[in-house]
Amino acid sequence: MKILAVTSCPNGIAHTYMAQEKLEQAAASLGIDIKVETQGGVGAENVLTAEEIAAADGIIIAADRQVDLSRFNGKPLVKESVRAGIHQPEALIERVVKGEAPVYHASGEADTSGTTAPQSENKQNGMQMVYQHLMNGVSFMVPFIVVGGLLIALALSLGGEKTATQGLVIPDDSFWKPFEKIGALAFSFMVPILAGYIAVSIADKPGLVPGMIGGAIAADGSFYGSTAGAGFLGGIVAGFLAGYIAKWIKNIKVPKAMAPIMPIIIIPIIASVLVGMIFIFVLGAPIAAVFETLTTWLKGMQGANIVILALIIGAMIAFDMGGPVNKVAFLFGSALIAEGNYSVMGMVAVAVCTPPIGLGLATFIQKRKFNRNEIEMGKASFTMGLFGITEGAIPFAAQDPLRIIPANMIGAMVASVIAALGHVGDRVAHGGPIVAVLGGIDGVLMFIVAVLAGSFVTTALVLTFKKQPTATATQGKSDEIETTVKVNEDADVQDMLNPQVMIQTAVPMDRDQAIDTMIERLVSENYVTDAVTLKEAVLAREAESTTALGMHIAMPHAKTNAVRQPIIAVLKHDQGVQWESLDGTLPQLVFLIVVPEQSHDTHLKVLQQLSKNLMHDDKRQQLLDTTNEADLFETLQHVMKA
Repeated sequence: MKILAVTSCPNGIAHTYMAQEKLEQAAASLGIDIKVETQGGVGAENVLTAEEIAAADGIIIAADRQVDLSRFNGKPLVKESVRAGIHQPEALIERVVKGEAPVYHASGEADTSGTTAPQSENKQNGMQMVYQHLMNGVSFMVPFIVVGGLLIALALSLGGEKTATQGLVIPDDSFWKPFEKIGALAFSFMVPILAGYIAVSIADKPGLVPGMIGGAIAADGSFYGSTAGAGFLGGIVAGFLAGYIAKWIKNIKVPKAMAPIMPIIIIPIIASVLVGMIFIFVLGAPIAAVFETLTTWLKGMQGANIVILALIIGAMIAFDMGGPVNKVAFLFGSALIAEGNYSVMGMVAVAVCTPPIGLGLATFIQKRKFNRNEIEMGKASFTMGLFGITEGAIPFAAQDPLRIIPANMIGAMVASVIAALGHVGDRVAHGGPIVAVLGGIDGVLMFIVAVLAGSFVTTALVLTFKKQPTATATQGKSDEIETTVKVNEDADVQDMLNPQVMIQTAVPMDRDQAIDTMIERLVSENYVTDAVTLKEAVLAREAESTTALGMHIAMPHAKTNAVRQPIIAVLKHDQGVQWESLDGTLPQLVFLIVVPEQSHDTHLKVLQQLSKNLMHDDKRQQLLDTTNEADLFETLQHVMKA
């Protein structure tokens, strides 16, 4: 079976490629041939060809941005968010494999005959779709703000002259004046682009013209008697209004002779006029009044009020690290840049980088608290933080959300408050030290203080939280191993090893298949009295939390009378088993530890012994380098003796 996929997220940075990787991994484990096109910040890569689309058995769209679906006309198609591609890749693929993907038609009508699921978009929550449309507009808007902000900042830094009444200005005859004008022009496109691409997300290409015209009207208050205009709030309303009007017109049945001119003449004209009239005579003035009130309120915020706003902004940015809550705060800050309010984006700019920088610093300061893979993740996280990419913190948060997310949020809140009180401003719709280097930050000294303070708070909290012991098994396998006490001192790993239950394979398999393989070997060696009961016990433990600890190791285990005596089955997999692990690595060494019910704490002692030895990189590598089952057994015995 051949499946094609497209992944895309609003910023086109991290989630786009994470979804690609997860889909490719899931397809490999299921024996499915897949090709994934990424529509990231650098444009489309690994582009699907017409020949590949024609030969495909199904299409998966995992995107939070608008994707042109017309090329997939007549193909079974699953359309979900980019997060579904990251967290549920197997489920998306299974829907295509099982024939549950509706056939997509460019007209917008789905053929669900022979399927058990309706059109994917109809299944999605309404708020999720609104968010997707909004983020599509934001993703196209942000580059205009970045270009405009950097050009104006560059011009003011290099060509600005201080005046007594107007502050820093650029003389008309200065070499840098054209840079300022180009930057201002880029800003003027912000609201029309936002509205236009919200409408495109709703109605495809027919929504572009009415959306941009509606956005331009929203930005120009002279149409409805306002001096300030309706700003980005008006642009959002105009975009949704244009999109749904264009979609409504597009769905009207027309004679075939008119069909070719509908998307290029009829829909743009009618939708543009309707959006314009509604905005000019009904919506423009009220929205402009709301926006003017909001802007005045923000400008007047001082003292306690601005601290509260900063706390909210910092918490939202760090909560889901690039997710919907993060993006709402980011949109709020970036959209206000065009109105001359740089302070909110200043709060955002420090908050986006403190979680990844703080986590990176934690791995640098106390390496002994982190394993090898976490240390490597820390390097990447720190680097991404310098470039204002909050997603660098995601692997740590996914591994230990109850500790990492609060530490991230508190650090970001501290940074945001310092930025607010220090009058930090950001003229660019981006954050992190890179923006300061490029000249986009007002109040650079306090920006640096805010980033350092917030990052060190996150670092301190992470290191403090990791010290706290817990005896609750549901908090993760690593905790269970670290806090095990009063175990059976007579238990020994070497006593539970048998060369006949060593397995070395390269056959693609997932977690359940790996467990089945080891149980079958134990059954064949007469260690098991009831294979079904044993598997249920192992999976019941997996349901509490994954036993794939990271560093290419998994230690599933169970205590049940379905086994005759304590035994460890070992599976060495050359490519790695598809298994949700704490650090995202695929387990290549799987130790299935099973003991009878009356064995008390034997399995805990064995877990402790194994984990203590396998934390050493050299010992673990010796096992990974084995080439056959006999070699695996001998090396494991040697490793446990050393």
